[in-house]
Amino acid sequence: MRRGAPLPNERQEERAIVDEEQKQPKRRLPSVFYNLTSMIGLSMALVAFGLIVFLFVVEYYSAIKHPYMGMITFLILPVFIVGGLALATVGVLRANRRRRRGEPIAKWPKIDLAIPRHRFGVTMVAVLGFGFLAASTFGTYQAYEYTESVEFCGLVCHTAMKPEYTAYKDSPHARVKCAECHIGSGAGWFVKSKISGSYQVYAYLFDKYPRPIPTPVANLRPAKDTCEQCHWPSKFFSQKLIDKSFFLSDEENTRSDMTLIMKTGAVREGQPTGIHAHMYLDAEMSYIATDPKREIIPYVEMRDKNGNVTVYRSTEVPITDEQIKKGVKRTVDCIECHNRPSHVFHNPSTSVNQAMARGEIDPSLPEIKRVAVEELEKPYKTESEALTKLKASLLAFFKESYPTVLASKAKELDNAISQIQTIYSHNYFPEMNASWKMYPDHRDHLNGLGCFRCHDDKHVSPQGKVITKDCNSCHIIVAQRTPGEKREVSLEGLEFKHPVDIGDAWKETLCKDCHAGE
Repeated sequence: MRRGAPLPNERQEERAIVDEEQKQPKRRLPSVFYNLTSMIGLSMALVAFGLIVFLFVVEYYSAIKHPYMGMITFLILPVFIVGGLALATVGVLRANRRRRRGEPIAKWPKIDLAIPRHRFGVTMVAVLGFGFLAASTFGTYQAYEYTESVEFCGLVCHTAMKPEYTAYKDSPHARVKCAECHIGSGAGWFVKSKISGSYQVYAYLFDKYPRPIPTPVANLRPAKDTCEQCHWPSKFFSQKLIDKSFFLSDEENTRSDMTLIMKTGAVREGQPTGIHAHMYLDAEMSYIATDPKREIIPYVEMRDKNGNVTVYRSTEVPITDEQIKKGVKRTVDCIECHNRPSHVFHNPSTSVNQAMARGEIDPSLPEIKRVAVEELEKPYKTESEALTKLKASLLAFFKESYPTVLASKAKELDNAISQIQTIYSHNYFPEMNASWKMYPDHRDHLNGLGCFRCHDDKHVSPQGKVITKDCNSCHIIVAQRTPGEKREVSLEGLEFKHPVDIGDAWKETLCKDCHAGE
């Protein structure tokens, strides 16, 4: 017998297969494909593929993006395609096993390219396999793109993420994708984010997520890997001019204004200056906080470029060596101060001040500042209830106290009510127990501790150095107009004057002790 020639049993088997296939009706695929399980699987895969194509076309040409359509198109339907093909394969294997049961041959079907039907089957499998591989590659990339999109992050888990998504849309980073700050580049953090995201999906589906969502984020990627890809520390500008307007809570909504030069700082002749000197440009600063929100900081450490270390401990909040040893020491970077770069929730007084300064709320409406802030701060169970009651309460107030204004400035009052409702929708989320009170902005010391977490004249080194509380370290007031006085201007800097005469109490009392309650 020639080497490599088929054995007699194998020749008989091949002839039997050919004879059996020739007896079957004219079919494009081998007979093992024609079973109920495989037909169901192939039908499921084809229907899912058709739906993906249809939904992709609809999404592509739609003017409005639908987050759930993307989830169905790129995450759910591909599972049905893979499942359908797997089911079809199981059907083929079962049919082949039944046909060959009891015969001493391999379970896998033999392929003989000399047989026309086999050649056609192999060609179809190759073409369809390549097409499926190409479609899977495209679909996988689309799924990746979708899971990295703002719509997926902010709208899929709508209830839980509504506060953050709403604040994000109003922020300077509204055109920056969530993933660019929360994940950044590289495979390592991508994998970490998906593992973390899997638990978040579970928590959302089974209503296990906290209300409000706690911050700061425990495992946020260091700012060096994210923020600094755009905000290059050595290129920080040196100063920034800021105008602020305030309205008192009196009948006339008395206005005061202030212009400050913020000493943001830059690198000059190799030496960092101003606020951004905190940014490990000339020295590395680190701290230990004793509370989850990182507002109580009893320990600060500064290491200069020569390796010399200066330690500051709070005289007000003692910390032991054992606590220092066990504590988490964090390096000061962008997020320590800019802790709400895209998700700022504004104090009602600040929001109303800004709206009045822009003319969105008419300052000539008597007591509008006081009433607006008071109504915004009242407890409401839902956003819908809040918007309804805000309008009713404001109209009732003016009807009772200023009926002539209600008649003569009806349009201005309607605009004011609309703006106040918008302020509420952007800063209060009763369903999530979230508001500006839960999320302080550390750049600010009016409504929270902010800078005064460390700059309080109470952090002292063994050598007697003190972390200063001097406001002029960060900014100087170059112009100021207080109620009843002319505007003062001085490039050398002015001493702060409180809009309401409280003597020197403002020098000793933290701003937040009064203003955070508004």
